[in-house]
Amino acid sequence: MDFRLPFEIDHLPFLFLAIVIAFTVHEFAHAATAYRFGDPTAQKLGRVTLNPMPHVSLLGLLFILFLGFGWARPVPVNRSNFKNPRLMSIVVSAVGPLSNLVVAIVAAAAAYGLFATGALDAASPGLYRAVGLIFFYLVHINMLLFIFNLIPLPPLDGYRIVEDLAPLRLRLQMMKYEAWGVYIFLLIVFITPVFNVTLGPILGQVVVWRHALLAFMSALFGANIDWVYVFGG
Repeated sequence: MDFRLPFEIDHLPFLFLAIVIAFTVHEFAHAATAYRFGDPTAQKLGRVTLNPMPHVSLLGLLFILFLGFGWARPVPVNRSNFKNPRLMSIVVSAVGPLSNLVVAIVAAAAAYGLFATGALDAASPGLYRAVGLIFFYLVHINMLLFIFNLIPLPPLDGYRIVEDLAPLRLRLQMMKYEAWGVYIFLLIVFITPVFNVTLGPILGQVVVWRHALLAFMSALFGANIDWVYVFGG
């Protein structure tokens, strides 16, 4: 099961914008929460900002656009500055993926709320499709990052959460082999047969969750979006 995005070349600007927004919100959430809890490390590096420039890695952006797997610039966190290092580290790790879930929900609500007003009924085909595409990719990419980052493998946020929840003895063992875990993660991502029976089924849930969210918003706002038309069908 492949989660990589097959997209038309004219979708690239909308996909690019959605990825930049998703990465920026994710890293900002980490940085702002760490700063709120007393760690100024990221703030001193200019990471407590919604300006995408400090957060987005050009190489990571290109990878996710064309290979379906990429990264932003990690937010440095010094957990020794926290009053309760384990608990606050869990929160700092969790807010990144959760911020992406919030953006996906807001984007889905905004899309159906806008279409429910009838504001685009008389819009040109180009405008109708452009609005539909940006909201679709905002929902899809943020849902993807939400699920992907909760996978408990290093260097993802899910691993950090599990590590902080683990008893001290187990946590020390995890830290000992953490560097090898990163290599194993990369092998899983890039070796298709292994990916298809490990991460693939998990990331396949992105489509399920996306569909459920859009269906819920459609029912909530009593509006329909012609996604076939949006995608040029």
